[in-house]
Amino acid sequence: MKNFALIGAAGFIAPRHLKAIKETGNNLVAALDKHDNVGILDSYFPNADFFTEFERFDRHLDKLKRKGEKVDYISICSPNYLHDSHIRYALRYGADAICEKPLVLNPWNVDALMDIEKETGRNVYTILQLRLHPSIIALREKVLQAPKDKIHQVDLTYITSRGHWYHSSWKGDISKSGGVATNIGIHFFDMLMWIFGNVKTNDVKKLTDDSAAGYLALERANVNWSLSVNYNDIPEAVKASGKRTYRSLTMEGESIEFSDGFTDLHTRSYEEILKGNGFGLTAAIPSISLVHDIRQQK
Repeated sequence: MKNFALIGAAGFIAPRHLKAIKETGNNLVAALDKHDNVGILDSYFPNADFFTEFERFDRHLDKLKRKGEKVDYISICSPNYLHDSHIRYALRYGADAICEKPLVLNPWNVDALMDIEKETGRNVYTILQLRLHPSIIALREKVLQAPKDKIHQVDLTYITSRGHWYHSSWKGDISKSGGVATNIGIHFFDMLMWIFGNVKTNDVKKLTDDSAAGYLALERANVNWSLSVNYNDIPEAVKASGKRTYRSLTMEGESIEFSDGFTDLHTRSYEEILKGNGFGLTAAIPSISLVHDIRQQK
């Protein structure tokens, strides 16, 4: 059993990490968040110590280390712009870091983390869960088996509507979240490049506070993509069903269904990390570079 700590316990994504830690048979010993609405801890680790101040969290983890009860992994679910700082803390403490995407906001942040990995001998892992989805794995195999000169025609649309709170939170601040393409799109971009290869052309056609769209020429695909957090962008038929999210991926007009099992992939990610097979810094670079380039076209 490994000891975990978690930074960002009150955030939207934290429950998936708590569930993954629990389901892989490990223990959460401490959690940190400046907000104290963390009753979710009772569902998974009621005995975990909780802190709202980083300094007390740091002191507690240091005390555990001196007692021979060092934390092995620090899971990071904090706002995007704080990820690299919290990763650096984890590595220098002597733990491996498991960080939500986007791992960092800028490509040069990865370079700095690589240096600290070498200095500390610890590892950084990121959650690229779509690479573990059976439908996405099958699609990648299909593409790899096609003629090498085959250029596929791909369309990706993802609309996950958010209320007015979104734009008042850190997520609505491009300097903190990276904007829509980074905040809700980065795992889709990673998926596309994992399947179809590196970027040859990146043409952004739309980039606003609540939506983005563009065209990517990848090595083995031409991709039209569209992302939004605006409820008005959801197709009327989907609205009529009461849903507030719409996800569509097609290749040559054929739908690729990958909605089922989406929320269980964090546990699969943790299983692979614990076996030493997690996705590290190098794996994260292409998508981080792409979304950075998308931001520069605004």
